[in-house]
Amino acid sequence: MVKSQDIVILLVCMWLSSCLCQTSSPQHDQLKFRLAGYPRKHNEGRVEVFYNGEWGSICDDDFTLSNAHVLCRHLGFVEALSWSHSAKYGAGTGKIWLDNVMCSGSEKSIEKCLSRGWGNSDCTHEEDAGVVCKDERLPGFLDSNIIEMQVDENRMEEIRLRPLSAAHAARMPVTEGVVEVKYKEGWSQICNIGWTIKNSRVICGMMGFPSEKITLKKPHSDHSMYKIHSVACTGNEAHLSTCTMEFSKNTSAPCIGGGPVVVSCVPGPQFAQGRGRKNKPNHVTKVRLKGGARAGEGRVEVLIGSEWGTVCDDLWNLLSASVVCRELGFGTAKEALTGARMGQGMGPIYMNEVQCLGDEKSLRKCPHKSITAKDCKHMEDVSVKCNIPYMGFEKAIRLTGGRTQLEGRVELLAPNASLLGQWGLICGDGWTSREAMVACRQLGLGYASSGLSMRIVGGRTDYEGRVEVQVGSQWGTLCSDGWSTREAMVACGQLGLGYALHAITETWYWDSSNVTEMVMSGVKCRGDEMTLSDCQHHRVVSCKRAGPQFAAGIICSESASDMVLNAPLVERSVYIEDRPLHLLYCAAEENCLSKSAVGANWPYGHRRLLRFSSEIHNVGRADFRPRLGRHSWVWHECHRHYHSMDIFTNYDLLDLNGTKVADGHKASFCLEDTECHEGILKQYECANFGEQGITVGCWDTYRHDIDCQWIDITDVKPGNYILQVIINPNFEVAESDFTNNAMRCNCKYDGNRVWLHKCHLGDSYSEEAEKQFELYPGQLNNQIS
Repeated sequence: MVKSQDIVILLVCMWLSSCLCQTSSPQHDQLKFRLAGYPRKHNEGRVEVFYNGEWGSICDDDFTLSNAHVLCRHLGFVEALSWSHSAKYGAGTGKIWLDNVMCSGSEKSIEKCLSRGWGNSDCTHEEDAGVVCKDERLPGFLDSNIIEMQVDENRMEEIRLRPLSAAHAARMPVTEGVVEVKYKEGWSQICNIGWTIKNSRVICGMMGFPSEKITLKKPHSDHSMYKIHSVACTGNEAHLSTCTMEFSKNTSAPCIGGGPVVVSCVPGPQFAQGRGRKNKPNHVTKVRLKGGARAGEGRVEVLIGSEWGTVCDDLWNLLSASVVCRELGFGTAKEALTGARMGQGMGPIYMNEVQCLGDEKSLRKCPHKSITAKDCKHMEDVSVKCNIPYMGFEKAIRLTGGRTQLEGRVELLAPNASLLGQWGLICGDGWTSREAMVACRQLGLGYASSGLSMRIVGGRTDYEGRVEVQVGSQWGTLCSDGWSTREAMVACGQLGLGYALHAITETWYWDSSNVTEMVMSGVKCRGDEMTLSDCQHHRVVSCKRAGPQFAAGIICSESASDMVLNAPLVERSVYIEDRPLHLLYCAAEENCLSKSAVGANWPYGHRRLLRFSSEIHNVGRADFRPRLGRHSWVWHECHRHYHSMDIFTNYDLLDLNGTKVADGHKASFCLEDTECHEGILKQYECANFGEQGITVGCWDTYRHDIDCQWIDITDVKPGNYILQVIINPNFEVAESDFTNNAMRCNCKYDGNRVWLHKCHLGDSYSEEAEKQFELYPGQLNNQIS
């Protein structure tokens, strides 16, 4: 029976909606938990709890990672990785059992956490909470004892397009084919009776294509059996599983008067046949993705007026994310990310509570609220991961029979027409750990270049190794001459391994037992290419440092830093100082003065310095650390400090034609956390030869009155100029986004005073506004006339 004290506590909590209580469940009705919704894996989803004979959800009000830890342990996992709000995994039905849950994280049961009490909530199912648990089971945990996981016998495990012929299979991406759905018992096709163009739109979106086209292929009768019949999509769904459909009562049934569903999709500009993918789409978009490691993912930014800004994550979901993805030429969204998962923006925040219907042509057309600065912070910026088309060999490889997604028998899809669509095993004779590593990594690729296949070998982990490419039928290494972070960024992205942590030019310390000969040299990338084949390279191999020990290598990471400058602070703090030469000996030793200072009458006279403060924020997802370890730092006796990077920042004064007239630079003699956002602890401090770096959510401030925080303009004539500041100019340290490392200002110097205006990050304006930025009022009038 229900204890009387439990009833009293429950009634009190319902009476006082603001109170937080610990509420016990009836002893005879043990709590059960499950994960539900879509998209999800076995370790993530909407959290549902079985209480009082009914399944219900948990509201996201006051939800924290500590709550998620407790719930993941209920579900049999060791801990939580993250949590989601605003019904990311879809809105539940029935009761909302818990609201305003507050756990410390150490509780043995969710009942021990503070809450408003069972069934007492002011939420809707649009606020259902979800969790992502670490895919590691608690020792001795048995699902049948505590947890009931939601199992749907009709749940689709995978969907693919099977090319209609060998000719279709040879073209990448595959845009047309028979739709096949994988279940536990194997692959099945869909009956095409009643199939609509809206259904095709959903399939194409899942396959990474923004739109569909009508196929003229007529239905044909056959004797095949089909599991799915009568599909009815609205056309806006992110996944076929959310459409209404009829399943065969038995295992499968015939499609009387019809045949298998065939769809034909239209690829986005980046993936269209016959188009060089190094070229950008020719249409002008007012939405972009920033900070992502791969194509089709990143922080969502919109252009309003002449300036780019971000979107706040309240009510952000897959429908809205899919509108962004289709607008940019990708398919529907795989994930709608919240909480600045792809790093924080620095400009205005334009939109909040975006609620797209799914058929809008642009995110800006979706219903939303305009916000003020107090409504949202950049730590709430939204991001997306879009479906993109498969572009290469990984389309034809899979693992089967393993206990997890990362193990099993390796099977290949037969490439010839007679066996097309049939999967077969790879013979084990001569199979080595290296081939196995390559095969397993191929499974995780989002795409690969049809012109240049790539792999990494010899590394100590799955995220590092010597880069090898296939030229014709031959695999070989790359020459490391000129190999930099930008080339490594492209390689890590192509392999689906995230960001480039290091570009390795000497690989002698990795396993070299199977080193291949060098087949490529002179690789030079911008850093934003989709694959290495889009980068420049020598037609004939020419390497200054030949030999396996000088092959190019990479170390990749799932996260990276992102450095941006506080532009308004530069604009506010600028001034001119005439500094006596006798105070500049140390600065001269560190090359912080212009060349003419060498011929000055030391220690008499002075140098004219353009001074300003700089505040450099790390808005990425990993700490910014010097590339070199402290054993390689250089001691400077005059200023008595270590340089961990020779050049951390470049300061340039340009004329209106872009020619440099004066410059300065800042070495990293004290990279540290000057200040941090609330709740973030400082980790780096230079004092006493301490560790140097900038923590995520912190910033390093160089005040205007310290040495080298200037440009020597002694020889500069009065006039109009452009001040340019570039952080990490030599790409020494990996970042998720290098395009926001530059800041530019209009600068007016009259010979005695200096003014800065329109200081902005190099990528924060539209292209049209950036062109106008360089034109001063007099020039602009002349151009108009």
